[in-house]
Amino acid sequence: MSYNGTTKAGDLSSNSMCNKSSSKRDVSVTSSVITMTVGIVSNMLALFILLKAYRRFRFKSKASFLLFASGLVVTDFLGHLINGSLALYVYASNKDWETFDPKQVLCGFFGVCMAFFGLSPLLLGCVMAVERCVGVTQPLFHSTTWTSRHMGSLLASTWLLALLVALLPVLVWRPYQVQGARSWCFFRMVGARDWLDVLLPMLFSGLGLLALLVSFVCNTVTGFTLLWSTLHWRRDDYHRHHKSSLHFEMICQLLAIMMVSCMCWGPFLVTVIIVSLQAQQQETYGYLLLTVRLATWNQILDPWVYILLRKAVLKKLFQLVQRCRSPFPKHTFGWPFSVLGSSGETCTSTSSRADCICLDRIFLPAMDEAEAASQFWHF
Repeated sequence: MSYNGTTKAGDLSSNSMCNKSSSKRDVSVTSSVITMTVGIVSNMLALFILLKAYRRFRFKSKASFLLFASGLVVTDFLGHLINGSLALYVYASNKDWETFDPKQVLCGFFGVCMAFFGLSPLLLGCVMAVERCVGVTQPLFHSTTWTSRHMGSLLASTWLLALLVALLPVLVWRPYQVQGARSWCFFRMVGARDWLDVLLPMLFSGLGLLALLVSFVCNTVTGFTLLWSTLHWRRDDYHRHHKSSLHFEMICQLLAIMMVSCMCWGPFLVTVIIVSLQAQQQETYGYLLLTVRLATWNQILDPWVYILLRKAVLKKLFQLVQRCRSPFPKHTFGWPFSVLGSSGETCTSTSSRADCICLDRIFLPAMDEAEAASQFWHF
C-alpha cells in the first residue's frame, strides 16, 4: 500500500510538473507570436511612411537620412520575421535540439541572424547620427561629398560589417552555442575554451556600445548646433526656419532611436560582457534571456519613432497639449489664437500703423470699437 501511494504521488507530481512546463511554453509561444506580429506590422507601416517621404525629399538633404532610416526599418522587419520564425520552430519542437538539429546547422544560422540583426540597427543608428552631424555642422562638405551613391555604398558597408562580425564564429571554427534557456543560440559565453571564445562576444558588445557612444556624442553636437543657429537666424527668414524644422524633426527621431537602443540593447550588451568574463554561473541564464527579450523590443519601438515623431504629428500633439493646459478656450469668437497671432504679425510687418484689423487673414479697414464689434458679431 505504501508503495502504491508513493507511486501515485510521484505520478501526480510529475504530471503537475509537465503541466507547468507546458503552460510556460504556451505563454512563451503566445508572447513570441504577439511580439512578432506587432513588430512586422509596425515596420511595414513605418516603411510605407519613409518611402513616401523619400519620394518627396529625394533630391534634398533629407534624402540620405531617409535612405538610412528605410534601411534600418527593413533590417528590423527582416529581423522580426527570420528570428521570430526560428524561435517559433524551436518552441514547436519542444526545444529538443539534439533531435531536430543534431549537427548544429540550425543553431549556427540562428546565431548568425541574432548577431547580424542585433548589431545592424546599432551601427545604422550610429551612421545616421554621424551623417546628420556632418550635414548640420558642415553643410557644404556634406552636399559635395555625401552623394546618393556614397550613401548607398555606406549603407551596404554597414550591413557587411555587421555580417562579418556575425560570421566570425563560423570562419574561425568557434560555432554558436545553444544558450541555457534552449530557445536561442548565440556566442559561446559560458565555459569558454580559450581567449578567442571570450573575444567574439566582447567584440560584438564592444561595437554595440561604441555605436551608442558615438550616436550620443554626434546627436549632442547636432542638437546644440541647431539651437545656436536658430537663435541667431532672423525671424522673417522663412526658408531657414523651414530647413531648421526639418533638422529638428530628424534630430528628434535620432534622439528617440538612441534612447530606445540604450534602454533595449544596453542591458544585454553589458550582460554579455559580464557573463563572458565570469566563470560558469547557471543563475545568469534567466537574466540573459530577459535581456534578450528586452532587446527584441528595439525592433518594435524603432518604427514607431518614424510613425509618431513626424512634423505633422508633433504639431498636432503640441496643439493638443496647449489646448489642455490653457484655462481659456482655444477658440475665441471662432478663431484660434495661433491664427490671430500669425495674422497680427502679418499686419504689423506690413504696416507700422494700426490701420487694419486681421481676423483669420481677412483684413478690415480700421474703425471704432462699436462698429468693429457690430461687424465682428455679424460674422
